[in-house]
Amino acid sequence: MSAPTLAQDPTAKDRRPRRPRRTRAGAVRHPDASLAQAVRRNLTAHGFLIGAVLCFAFFSWYPIVREFLLAFQKTENGHVSWAGWENFVTVWNDPAFGQAWRNTLWFTVLALVLGFAVPFLTALVINEFRHGQGYLRLLVYLPVMLPPTASVLLFKYLYDPGYGMFNEVLGVFGLPAQQWLQDPDTAMLSVVVASTWMNMGGATLIYLAALQGVPGELYEAAELDGAGLLRKVWHVTIPQTRLVLLLMLLMQVIATMQVFVEPFLLTGGAGPEGSTTTVVYLIYQYAFNFNNYGAAAALGLLLLVLLAGFSAVYTRLSRAADE
Repeated sequence: MSAPTLAQDPTAKDRRPRRPRRTRAGAVRHPDASLAQAVRRNLTAHGFLIGAVLCFAFFSWYPIVREFLLAFQKTENGHVSWAGWENFVTVWNDPAFGQAWRNTLWFTVLALVLGFAVPFLTALVINEFRHGQGYLRLLVYLPVMLPPTASVLLFKYLYDPGYGMFNEVLGVFGLPAQQWLQDPDTAMLSVVVASTWMNMGGATLIYLAALQGVPGELYEAAELDGAGLLRKVWHVTIPQTRLVLLLMLLMQVIATMQVFVEPFLLTGGAGPEGSTTTVVYLIYQYAFNFNNYGAAAALGLLLLVLLAGFSAVYTRLSRAADE
């Protein structure tokens, strides 16, 4: 009996032996070779991806999970046991708890007024220059490249009540010298000014890139309508850079709510009468001064929940505004 032909059995084509393909150079390439090459290529890509995921998991996810567990645990004589809500009650009843949150919110408000507006205005000014923008960008970004400790110590020298430059400038105008870091009324503002100078470079460059993406035809049309500088900024610049402004606002709130370096180095952390005690500094005190890692983790978890809730609400409102 003869074998069925292709017309009699359509599946006979699938059962025929596969012949090796020839490349343009005439060399024979078996189909399994291309499959093995694809597997090796994908293994290499997945190897790099797995390495990145492992690093991210070890340095980001694991600390979050560990903090969550520590918030509900207590350690006594090397023995770890579940504490329930005890750590949260300890933190809530601490007299410094409310003051730390008030100072952190006050710092955030001041940082938004200065640290959000000053970089945007600086970017507007730099964008108006037709020459030397590269030099100006470098000049603005230079403080970001300095070590934070060096920048803070520089401002600590400038704030010195005896020989600091800020009091020297006040003396030129006949104004009395100020106790910048020693006065509870000016300590937090002094910290905000130093923080703004240290961190405004990155935000300025982001705003400048957004401004350079605004079509020039819109400004020409606004000028034909008789719009001045302020009206062009309000009706053209801000709407065209709205997404960047909203994103930077979110990032700024998250960053300022976690401030630690500036008050710690300028005022010793707490400041005069606790005026610069922030939530993160209080976490530092619980962990390294009081050796109460459960309370530190509980307070850190509260801060995490607050920032996550703010981010969720902010994202929801932004999406609703876009729709």
